[in-house]
Amino acid sequence: MKETYFTVGVIANTHGLRGEVKVLARTDFPEVRFKAGSKLFLRQPGQTPTREVVVGSGRQQKNVWIVAFQGVGSISEVEHWKGLELCVDESRLQPLPEGTYYVHQLLGLRVVTDEGQDVGEIVDVLTPGANDVYVVRGNLQTRDVLIPAIPDCVLAVDLERKTMRIHLLPGLLEANGD
Repeated sequence: MKETYFTVGVIANTHGLRGEVKVLARTDFPEVRFKAGSKLFLRQPGQTPTREVVVGSGRQQKNVWIVAFQGVGSISEVEHWKGLELCVDESRLQPLPEGTYYVHQLLGLRVVTDEGQDVGEIVDVLTPGANDVYVVRGNLQTRDVLIPAIPDCVLAVDLERKTMRIHLLPGLLEANGD
């Protein structure tokens, strides 16, 4: 079975001369991912990882994480890492609270209304602010349907059946004539 990897950070630049890097976090758990002893993989975006690295230290500085790796001691060792992703395999994903999901679990779910109407398939998850928004593509209308991830709208998620049951709030669909 092919291993699946998930990006938890992107190396933006080097930091100092001792081999530290600036990492843009792509995880809700940066304090876990970038702590000493954490095992991560390096990869080109979207490719198979090429190297396992172990975090030596990590600290947040403004909007980035400054991360050092065990066995790396100079800037020349990490200069070519700019733009690489730091990722973890699926077995190292953090458990989530009940009723919350990883984006990869939601992509591809079939969305059906509480009245049984097929809305389409989740193709993207947006994170604009207060709550996530599910982008649903289907034949219900010409444009994608944007479903807010709120309890009034999302009634049930069944990962086993790959479905999401929703209540279509007024204004979520195009008005007739658009």
